[in-house]
Amino acid sequence: MKRNSLISNLQKKFAQRSWNDTLLLVQRCMDKSRDESKPCEPLIRSLERLQDVLHAPNTSVTRSRLEVIAKQQGMGFHFTEDTCYLTADLFYLEVLLLPCGGVQKVKVALHGEGPVPSESFLKTLRSKDFEAFSVMLKDLFTQYNIPGDSEMKLKLLESLRFLVRDLQKLSGEPENCDSQQQLLNNSRIGHLIAVKEDSPLMILFYESPNDGTTAPSVIQAAQVTVDASSVPHRLQMASVLPEPLQLDSQGCPVFAPLSEVPNETLPACFLLRLKPPVPMLTSFVEELSLITDVAVAQTDLQWAPLHRLLVAGSHRSSDLLTEKLLPDGEMHRYVFPGATWDVPGQKAALVEAVPFTHPAQVPALLQLLRHQCAVNTLLRSCSSPESAAGPGGASVCITGIWEMSSDVTGIPSESQLLEVRPESATSFSVTFTHPSVDSLCVLLVNVCSPQQITCRIFGVETPDASVEDHMKNFLSIPGTMKMLLSRLQSASPPTSADADKDPSALVEIAAEDPATVSQNAPLQEDSVSQTEINPSVNSYLCSAVGLCAQQAEL
Repeated sequence: MKRNSLISNLQKKFAQRSWNDTLLLVQRCMDKSRDESKPCEPLIRSLERLQDVLHAPNTSVTRSRLEVIAKQQGMGFHFTEDTCYLTADLFYLEVLLLPCGGVQKVKVALHGEGPVPSESFLKTLRSKDFEAFSVMLKDLFTQYNIPGDSEMKLKLLESLRFLVRDLQKLSGEPENCDSQQQLLNNSRIGHLIAVKEDSPLMILFYESPNDGTTAPSVIQAAQVTVDASSVPHRLQMASVLPEPLQLDSQGCPVFAPLSEVPNETLPACFLLRLKPPVPMLTSFVEELSLITDVAVAQTDLQWAPLHRLLVAGSHRSSDLLTEKLLPDGEMHRYVFPGATWDVPGQKAALVEAVPFTHPAQVPALLQLLRHQCAVNTLLRSCSSPESAAGPGGASVCITGIWEMSSDVTGIPSESQLLEVRPESATSFSVTFTHPSVDSLCVLLVNVCSPQQITCRIFGVETPDASVEDHMKNFLSIPGTMKMLLSRLQSASPPTSADADKDPSALVEIAAEDPATVSQNAPLQEDSVSQTEINPSVNSYLCSAVGLCAQQAEL
């Protein structure tokens, strides 16, 4: 309504003027901006609203819309009678317009090369999707927005081109990849979207599996580019992969040292711009720097506990309590005790770019990024981003799983309540109540690598292998817990007679009757080692009083 009123008022005010005259007046006002690199935002928004109403019915309006987009990206803009030029230092776009305002042809020209037709830009402009066109142009501008003077820009552009060629040589699809997900998650360098004149080089390196819910799979990508650096680095000025490609004993490509190929020391480095940014733990950020010997810039990073970054978009999730609605209507609620997550080892930040200096570093960087993405996918699976906000944001003091009932505000008794605690940077435990008996159990999850996830169950006798397979295939804590709880529901509850067969059952029985343990045989040596490896898990089972003792907010 406000927008319609604004257009109506403009029409009355300029009733004696044509729309073209009005647009030219707005353009002249914009040209008087004090900072040419930052046009007046209110004027830009006003012009965009005018163009939305007009739907680009003629050449003048289409030209004006392209000019606004070019200035937003920091690019130059020039035009002739029927052609618009959006210019940057190392490339330009040529847009040929029709008299009716439509787009006849779009060409892209890189520095030193002739213009090449661009079907992707042409299709986007013909559909009048100027927002998508702006995003595509921004990616292309970022790709070739190389710092330095003219000589430096050309050197870095040449180095970047050699890097891209080497990465394309590395991207041969591996065997035994039956799906896109396997290709992205298991291959040496993921899937490369080949660089073209109208699009940057993108590496697709991780895809989260479909966890069986309505949540869509998320594909993680990285744009390869170059940027300024406060510390000079040696960068390749030729290919570092010999022809033909040579492999070592482990099947990995052999790279030539930079000292054996043309190179230059320049105040810049290559970058993997992550799309979207990846929440990463401090330990992972430090490992990135160890691989590349280049520090990840931390001046703009805002640190917070990892789980808070992962559930920030969940409307019904607070810092300590998340919920997941399963397809069959079952609700899982996950408690993240603040005292266990607000520790230095769980401090994380959104990483937008990873610097590097050599193509040999890229496979190791991608593997480390996949490792963090796998951890993030598991923890993020505990929340439903599409959930509505809770009633009034009421606070609840959670004192223990066994005390939950419908009398506690906001926690209905028919929902499953589970507790998630970190055990290390890549492992965590999920504590839950046994569905058949009044006892607690713990599922210990360890993400050893993106391709290897181990699960150990304490307090109940059930095969670990089936749980591991489900967790690895779906990367979903709620899906795995639903399968596990269903299996325990249909199985017979453990008794003290099971202790001789499964030493972990003794721990569960101890929670109910500590005297029973002293009457049984000593624990086997294997079970003692398990307790030593995971002492905190054992403490949950033997002392149920402390479970979920932290306060959580709905």
